[in-house]
Amino acid sequence: MQLTTEQINRLYEFTRQHYVEWYDLQTELVDHLANAIEKQWLENPKIPFEDVLQLEFKKFGVFGFMDVVEKRQASLSKKYNMIIWKHFKDFFKLPQIIGTFLATYILSKILSILFFDAIFPIIFLTGILISIFFFSFTKRKINQQKKEDKKRWLFEEIIYSYGHFSGLLFIPLQIVNGANIFNETIIEKPILLLLVSFIIVSYYLIMYVIIKIIPSKAEVYLKETYPEYELVD
Repeated sequence: MQLTTEQINRLYEFTRQHYVEWYDLQTELVDHLANAIEKQWLENPKIPFEDVLQLEFKKFGVFGFMDVVEKRQASLSKKYNMIIWKHFKDFFKLPQIIGTFLATYILSKILSILFFDAIFPIIFLTGILISIFFFSFTKRKINQQKKEDKKRWLFEEIIYSYGHFSGLLFIPLQIVNGANIFNETIIEKPILLLLVSFIIVSYYLIMYVIIKIIPSKAEVYLKETYPEYELVD
């Protein structure tokens, strides 16, 4: 005994009612529930659809679908981090590596001329402002999707949402700067100055990957992750 289209739609509705907002996860759970319900009906076809649905849902435990959501988020976040690392490494291959080291050298010269404790807050605040701008852009995009009732994909939201936190990359450096660890010695030690400049340049490169490169290739990564992505409105 197979589920009807109406019953399948009810399963999608059921997952949404239990706080699963993303179409890919909804589909995975609907497939699981549908197979489980059909298996139950093989043993006892007289069980009402809603009763067997509740029975299968109880098997997920007290937290319902939350464990499934968290595991998928962790898996896709790991995938996303690997993509960041892949694009970041590209800046250390020819010809990009020339620009990376040139930017490091120029920044070290700027820091050697200006007071480090004066210029660093500007670097820090610039990173924060870029992050805030990206957050505003992403929020509008997601809200627009909701208004248009478009399908939401978990990996798509990870791609567009993780840029919100990119400005936080600079917090460790700001803490170090606030502790005055570098301020008195950095100008006197060119190697240390180059190292700090390299770290700052690397932070901005990671921000560039998160905010610019990966979103520009989002459709490619989404089609790789979800073969059905371009077939669904």
